[in-house]
Amino acid sequence: MSSSQTNTPTQKTHAPIASKGKFSGKGGKGGKAGPKRYGKDKKEPILGCTKPAIRRLCRRGGIKRIDGLFYEETRGVLKCFIDNLVLDALAYTEHSRRKTVSVMDVLYALKRQGRTLYGFGG
Repeated sequence: MSSSQTNTPTQKTHAPIASKGKFSGKGGKGGKAGPKRYGKDKKEPILGCTKPAIRRLCRRGGIKRIDGLFYEETRGVLKCFIDNLVLDALAYTEHSRRKTVSVMDVLYALKRQGRTLYGFGG
């Protein structure tokens, strides 16, 4: 036998043994902030307005019982309202040759739609 051929068993490469610690996920130890968390990818941002959030708004408005189809209808109306508001606020921003939408732009857009909001300056 030559010196390059030794009689040692072949070494197998194994995956590292997972630690049994509290933060053993893909995020590593995570430092002070904790491990990284990746939520579900939302297909549409309007789905972020969840059923319980809509239910809380309804309770605040005095509604007791809510139909199952009401949630989708509410999301549609909310999306339309926010789209119109953003377009109006953006028009005010572009007219004043700015790239940042200010609070006053949103307030003027709300006033234009007939929903005056007080308490935010101006």
